[in-house]
Amino acid sequence: MLEPELTAQLKRVLTSLELLLPRPIPDIDWKTTTAANWRRHSFAGYLEPLEAVERISLDDLLGIDEQKQVVEENTRQFLAGLPANNCLLWGTRGTGKSSLVRAMLNRYADQGLRVIQVDKDDLVHLPDIVDAIKSEPYRFIVFSDDVSFEVGDSSYKMLKSALDGSVYAPPENALIYVTSNRRHLLPEYETDNRGAMLVNNEIHHGESVEEKISLSGRFGLWVGFHPFSQDQYLEVVRQWTGRLCARMGTELAWGAEERQAAILWSQQKGDASGRIAHQFATHWVGKRLLSGKA
Repeated sequence: MLEPELTAQLKRVLTSLELLLPRPIPDIDWKTTTAANWRRHSFAGYLEPLEAVERISLDDLLGIDEQKQVVEENTRQFLAGLPANNCLLWGTRGTGKSSLVRAMLNRYADQGLRVIQVDKDDLVHLPDIVDAIKSEPYRFIVFSDDVSFEVGDSSYKMLKSALDGSVYAPPENALIYVTSNRRHLLPEYETDNRGAMLVNNEIHHGESVEEKISLSGRFGLWVGFHPFSQDQYLEVVRQWTGRLCARMGTELAWGAEERQAAILWSQQKGDASGRIAHQFATHWVGKRLLSGKA
């Protein structure tokens, strides 16, 4: 019989081991689950089904019609088993990059589209993620949002290898979609434009610049999201105001007062994106309805 002191010590060891091991997770039923997160746990991870996905539609994304068309065509090719590209959605914050991916899921989930969201730091687990889905009869977008790297990051190297396909490549039922505020996913400095000048004692400066653009260059499709002009911003505000009013079964005037308020709102936010337009319309419509001015 074990001594009480040894028994207590073993219990402490087992408790510590339980904290390191992932909790038992049943296999995902992809028939009823359309999206999942990759959850890191100690040295490994697991796919966790998402209970709810933001109910945003393609029609809700205003002011980015060209971007929607490009990404939707690529996604439809993928769903049809035709050649399709990994996709980098880059540009100004709040312009609908990540919302576009979620809207694609909502539009095409009934045609077999599924999304797995992976944090940037967890991209090192890409082989494990795709191994878990490669035999599934669905089409998966492995989606990483708001990505940026430093050269040498382990996730950077894994993503580069996956996109290049030289050592490791996702199966034919998976594509990689990434969003970033940075066109090349890496910080860019003024010194990058100094040609062959000696910068920080680096002799082969051009090779450093090439390394910075080599990752983004491996995405077959680049889709840029750019700042709205004031006219574009106001038009999106007007459209959102009309949509919100229609949902509430009412109407609101759209004139000089509303335009000026929308402009002031964007100036205070320091941004004139689609996100800011939606936020203002929500604020304005709610405020007017509450005050009985509709």
